[in-house]
Amino acid sequence: MSQDLTQRLQAELDAAAARYAERNPRSKALHDEAVKSMPGGNTRTVLYAGPFPIAMKSGTGFQVTSEDSHTYTDLTAEFTAALYGHSHPVILSAIGDVLKNTGLNVGATTAQEQVFARELCGRFHLEHVRFANSGTEANLHALAAAKAFTKKRKVVAFSGGYHGAVLGFKGGEPEANNVDLGDWVIARYNDLESARSAISSEGVAAVIVEGMQGSGGGIPGNPEFLAGIQEAASKASFHAASHDMAPGLTTHRLVMTSRFGPGGLAELQGLTPDLKTFGKYLGGGLAFGAFGGRADIMAAFDPRFPGSLSHSGTFNNNTLVTHAGYAGLSKVYTPEVATQFTRRGDELRASLNKVTKDTRVCFTGMGTILGVHFPNDGTRDIQRGGEVEESDGLRALFWFDMLEEGFWVVRRGFIALVLETPDSELERFVHCVEAFVSKHADLVKL
Repeated sequence: MSQDLTQRLQAELDAAAARYAERNPRSKALHDEAVKSMPGGNTRTVLYAGPFPIAMKSGTGFQVTSEDSHTYTDLTAEFTAALYGHSHPVILSAIGDVLKNTGLNVGATTAQEQVFARELCGRFHLEHVRFANSGTEANLHALAAAKAFTKKRKVVAFSGGYHGAVLGFKGGEPEANNVDLGDWVIARYNDLESARSAISSEGVAAVIVEGMQGSGGGIPGNPEFLAGIQEAASKASFHAASHDMAPGLTTHRLVMTSRFGPGGLAELQGLTPDLKTFGKYLGGGLAFGAFGGRADIMAAFDPRFPGSLSHSGTFNNNTLVTHAGYAGLSKVYTPEVATQFTRRGDELRASLNKVTKDTRVCFTGMGTILGVHFPNDGTRDIQRGGEVEESDGLRALFWFDMLEEGFWVVRRGFIALVLETPDSELERFVHCVEAFVSKHADLVKL
């Protein structure tokens, strides 16, 4: 971008930031108070956005309303966890029934947990499953199971991958806040040769992979890449067995992508990983995680046997989640609805890419999860997050503009759809994106 265009972009950003501050005085005041008791006024890093974050007051259906009385169509969907929206009657009914008839924190097993477990096993092709409180926990426990089963330590992960708050791999290496889980072998996403080389390393217990990197920018794994990982792990398993050692395992992370079609992305692409991990919407909008798969691997947590791994968690089987999660999956997000919703997201992404054709704006993703990108060279074939230079200024300007149009989106460009969102609002979003590239044609043109 030329110096003149860079200056023009900065002027647009300065003006947008000034309007933002003028429109959101209550959020600014709340932030000024928050910094007195929380570092940066924040307890969830991803939600911080300068010059100060907007504070939300409430959510109803597919909309959220800020403390400054602005109502937005929610295209964040609580980072996919709010698939059901903010007040779905089936979810509210299930929660109300628990409060009235079951109670909270009963401190024992309940009949409902096996009902929910059976639904998850049937839907996602699992032999056994265990519950946790987040996708992060689910991934930690799944890796513990893999290491116990294989008696090995190393785990293959991929650059740009995000497997929870303490399991991130931006920049091709474990992030500074990662927990110490032994040796990591980091390969390049969507690079099958890199994956094969990593998997063949000595001492590998498991491969953990996202079918689509969500935090990495909505980057889908190529079908050949994902199938190749499974094949490479299978071959490594056979080779290891011939040397009297336990096999390597594949752990497929479906924390976000379980919403794709009836059985998640793994089913859509014909993959059969040894373990799968879950979270997000499957708890009915409440804190939830789960991991499951082969019964022989999951037996590591069977308390009936001596030497089993401990897997505790005060809220693992909490009554709210086991009822709300089951109600959502069995009564709302049925296989038929999941198929239709996934198709709806694919159609939206195609429409967005059509109106941004021949610009520095493009949309990646699968189904109802999208990423908006601003590559400096205009490429639309983004295989790996962090390897394409993008305009942070255009990204920020897009965020400011969409807020003014009444759309709540993540500043980094992540978009997820709420089930109840009317088609008219999705069509309006396409028109607003089209207006954005027209308004800023000199900044986004190739």
